[in-house]
Amino acid sequence: MNARLIYREKYIYADGSVREMVLWQLPGKSVDRLHGLKYRLYYGLADGTCLVRYDNERGKGDHRHLRNKEAPYRFRNVESLMTDFLSDIEYVRSAEK
Repeated sequence: MNARLIYREKYIYADGSVREMVLWQLPGKSVDRLHGLKYRLYYGLADGTCLVRYDNERGKGDHRHLRNKEAPYRFRNVESLMTDFLSDIEYVRSAEK
């Protein structure tokens, strides 16, 4: 069984910045993905500069990138993941004004 796409959304803000959220249900759990999900949440400028990214690539586990800093992320559930990601976007967008 392959990973199954369970959510995909792409939103382009009026200023051209992009938010993209993608989640897959994996066929099973792993050491790096105890919750059985693979995800990539991205927010960046129109020119491709990444400002916020949450992901759980193999070998790193759950983590987030906020501007140029990377830090572990404690995954609780999908709802908290989305809320935390959107909050970071709002923080970054408000700091740029």
